[in-house]
Amino acid sequence: MQKEREAKLMADPANPPMGRLDAFDVGSKKLTIQTEFFPRPEWHVETKVYLAGAVKKVYTADLSSMPEADLQKFVNEFHQTKMDEIAAGLRNKSAQ
Repeated sequence: MQKEREAKLMADPANPPMGRLDAFDVGSKKLTIQTEFFPRPEWHVETKVYLAGAVKKVYTADLSSMPEADLQKFVNEFHQTKMDEIAAGLRNKSAQ
């Protein structure tokens, strides 16, 4: 059983991608968007959205089949896409 678990673990990338962090004021609260890469148990990325320090939403993406050379680009694009979606939602909410 232990050997099966070890066989399923992916090797750490030689150059792990850097995460991203952005923060904005929304009214009197701080909105923080943090994207991190995790190599274990399989490569994946998580974007966490915090409002006033509390986690409000977590988005994940499986990167186990992605070439290592594309990891940083994906992390950047995933983070930017989530930021754009949140900004559009805030604009729509304030327009109502």
